[in-house]
Amino acid sequence: MALARACGAVPTGISATVVTVEVDVARGLPSVGIVGLPQASVAEAKWRVRSAVENAGLQWPASRITIGLSPADVPKSGTSLDLPIAVGILRATEQVPEASLHVDGLALFLGELGLDGSVRPVRGALAAVIAARRAGVRTVVAPVGNAADIDCVPGMSAVCITDLPQLARVLSGQDSGCRVAPVVTGTTRGSVPDFAEVRGQAHARYALEVAAAGSHHCSLVGPPGAGKTMLASRLAGILPDLDDDLALEVTSIHALAGQRPIGQGVERRPPCIAPHHSSSAVSILGTIRGSHPVPGALTLAHGGVLFLDEAPEFSRPALEGLRQPLESGTVSIMRAGQSAHLPARFQLVLAANPCPCGMAVGRGDGCRCTSVARRRYAERLSGPLLDRIDIRLAIAPPAPAEAAADPGESTSSIAARVRQARERAAHRFSGLPWSVNAQIPPALLRRQWAPDASGQSLLEQVSASMTSLRGLDRVVRLAWSVADLRGAARPGADHVAIALGLRAESP
Repeated sequence: MALARACGAVPTGISATVVTVEVDVARGLPSVGIVGLPQASVAEAKWRVRSAVENAGLQWPASRITIGLSPADVPKSGTSLDLPIAVGILRATEQVPEASLHVDGLALFLGELGLDGSVRPVRGALAAVIAARRAGVRTVVAPVGNAADIDCVPGMSAVCITDLPQLARVLSGQDSGCRVAPVVTGTTRGSVPDFAEVRGQAHARYALEVAAAGSHHCSLVGPPGAGKTMLASRLAGILPDLDDDLALEVTSIHALAGQRPIGQGVERRPPCIAPHHSSSAVSILGTIRGSHPVPGALTLAHGGVLFLDEAPEFSRPALEGLRQPLESGTVSIMRAGQSAHLPARFQLVLAANPCPCGMAVGRGDGCRCTSVARRRYAERLSGPLLDRIDIRLAIAPPAPAEAAADPGESTSSIAARVRQARERAAHRFSGLPWSVNAQIPPALLRRQWAPDASGQSLLEQVSASMTSLRGLDRVVRLAWSVADLRGAARPGADHVAIALGLRAESP
């Protein structure tokens, strides 16, 4: 009889795999078999596709149909293969011409079929389009609901359809598909909480501005009601928009994880992920389920902020699991016979009370905790983890006069200064594989990006009291961020002094 092929894609963890769908229609008793490690949602496609084809007024062959999914050793799930399977059957039965599989070259087909022949949007379309572009595909035939996911990928053109009859007309050259207006989302700060709502806390506000300018990690320690959560929740609002490549990566991760509605286009605002302190280590770090990686909070915060409120209450494995990603920007998950490396380049913000009751501030007269309880509480955040935190702030409740003062500077004003500081850093690091101060490699930091003579002299005076060389490097990176905010060409003694103050040990 006939053999036909079509190109599809399936989600695999935080990315997608391009799948070649081969349909063989041969003599024999009428049957449909799908091979190539189909999971339940893919194996059931034969029933959806048959009903959709017949209800759309097209012909279903009374023959033995074998559907092969290649690569055959990759488990396949989801409903995105419904459309390429239908295309393969229509091509194999000559209901569409042979050239139908070449719409401006090789085409990718995505879509779930309804029993009435309608074509529905699928989750993970953005990841599928990115994978197809890497494979050399430039045209995507997909439902209207996924048009925004396709339009945001440079170099890809979308042919949008609503049902199988329209698909047959498109493949026969009788229809050009639906025209959909581009969707642009995530370009404004919209619902982000405003810094103007924070009264007082001038030192903390400036520290977060420095953190945003250089992508530094920070910790906030203070009693309940001091404003730790209020401050931390506003950090993402002053970060610059994501660049094109990072925006596509972040949007794809969130869409595949089910954290973003289908067809919303690309998200350009940095994410802010704030898991509850009862979250397990697996939900924070990620895991491998079956043969596919499942992202945790670290990967969902990629490109943005990970805020751990009540940080000492998180489990020890979850907290200690942060150490390697904070240095490398990736989280490595190892299981028996399997491994995965997930992106995790985020800004960490820790918020904690000074003791279990939260009142060990100043003289600590209101604290009811024993010295043993205080020590155990403090030890939940280990020294190696705190050593990786650039900025350490002690937050005190604002004075009554500060609370009654006029609103402070708005998020948009602070964000403008942060953007200018980031632009200075990006210009300085032009052509290098990093663009923010927090990512300068230690060797180059000491050799090429050291402070000026006055700043270096101050560093030499305090180096003996530093507990680690890593801490000294982080002071220099902080000094660069302070200098960028002030428009200085190179950090001096005053910038280094501010950086030392920002990294002072919290009580």
